Amino acid sequence: MLRSDGAVKKAPVRHLISAAKPRRGKLVANPYSAKCPTRLVLDRIGDKWTVLVLGLLSHRPQRFNALRRQIEGLTQKMLSQTLKTLERDGMVARKVIPLVPVSVEYSITPLGATLAATLDGLRLWAQAHIDEVVEAQRRYDRAPRAQA
Repeated sequence: MLRSDGAVKKAPVRHLISAAKPRRGKLVANPYSAKCPTRLVLDRIGDKWTVLVLGLLSHRPQRFNALRRQIEGLTQKMLSQTLKTLERDGMVARKVIPLVPVSVEYSITPLGATLAATLDGLRLWAQAHIDEVVEAQRRYDRAPRAQA
């Protein structure tokens, strides 16, 4: 394309253009675009607590404290935030049980089950390859590094 000042304007590279524009009511996802909403979901998937919570809920509904007891290192605050976010995203359902004191049970939704099935492969990979990863880290940490 020739601009009015005589310079040539290059056509935009297709894979760098944001594709997160509505088309017939659906978003076209381009996770490489900074403005793409799929990045929010990818952030969630990358969170270790999400992986562990969905993994447990994929087996059966559980109460808050049961989840907290099973996931070592997970604080009450982080579990609460994780569950609220997963509920907002439609991955987890929250059910209030009218007992004294009131109890809350969390279960995985059909949408959450599809994600949990995908994440389970990541968990299994991590379990199967942890020795190799730890050994690679040891080799890296022992290797001399050039000063910048």
